[in-house]
Amino acid sequence: MKMLVEVNNLKKYFINPSQDVVQAVDGVSFSIDKGETLGLVGESGCGKTTIGRCILRLIECTDGEVLFEGKNIKQLNNYKLRLLRKKMQIIFQDPFSSLDPRKTVFELVSEPLLIHRLGDRKAIKDKALEVLKSVGLEKENIFSKYPHELDGGRCQRVGIARALCIGPKFIVCDEPISSLDVSLQAQILNLLMDLQERLSLTYLFISHDISVVKHISNYVVVMYLGKIMECAKKDELFNHHLHPYTNALFEAVPSPLLKDKRERTILIGDVPTPINPGPGCRFAGRCPISNEKCRMSQPPLVDIGNKHKVACFRI
Repeated sequence: MKMLVEVNNLKKYFINPSQDVVQAVDGVSFSIDKGETLGLVGESGCGKTTIGRCILRLIECTDGEVLFEGKNIKQLNNYKLRLLRKKMQIIFQDPFSSLDPRKTVFELVSEPLLIHRLGDRKAIKDKALEVLKSVGLEKENIFSKYPHELDGGRCQRVGIARALCIGPKFIVCDEPISSLDVSLQAQILNLLMDLQERLSLTYLFISHDISVVKHISNYVVVMYLGKIMECAKKDELFNHHLHPYTNALFEAVPSPLLKDKRERTILIGDVPTPINPGPGCRFAGRCPISNEKCRMSQPPLVDIGNKHKVACFRI
């Protein structure tokens, strides 16, 4: 399998109004093979979305490198970066706020084609119709509708069509179903998987719900406060997860059984601040098995075999 995206020691620090350094992403590395999906999962504020935006250079990373098809995108000039935009796209979390309310569906979907000058007026209209049909919006009268006239599911389909219209190879799916109800979530997930198979797409799928990640991903990366805690192939992670934080994520998944007698690990305290987080493991303050070494030293991400990596001294 040919590698399409490679992230090496990616860091992104922000400076807040008090001039404190916020370590949103701190030394993250992973790769994504062509035609596969990497699931990036963790609590809100762990740096998932920041990683996705750094990969696309919607924001500039502080350190590290992102390779796309072997080329370091950080070194690309504006012209080459513009060409790269046709290969890398994003589907945003909120389908309503990501669509310009002043534009019709046709204007929203055709805008990338106009920006990149991909055809004349007729070709652009035909392409927009084709893409809308591919995402389940076949009626041409939807062209003239505005986002506020559509429900959340159809708005997200428009967002997917906009990302697909210029033929990308790689798409960052930034929690694309988290704002939808359960029935629509299943529809959008199945649509994304069908499009991936038909168009040979590669996804970075960002989510806080580990059960959703299981449904769509080939490889899973678990993050906590800007660091990778554990990563492995999907089946390996779901059958043999080792890190205490990964275990807590699995135990937090609701059970359909009325009398669920599973023992759950209760994490004490809130997620600590990413401002000067200290020298130890980011999870040490909430971990039920941490010791003094965990609080004083940062555990390395160690490969224990079968592409399964864990950052924990107690494993």
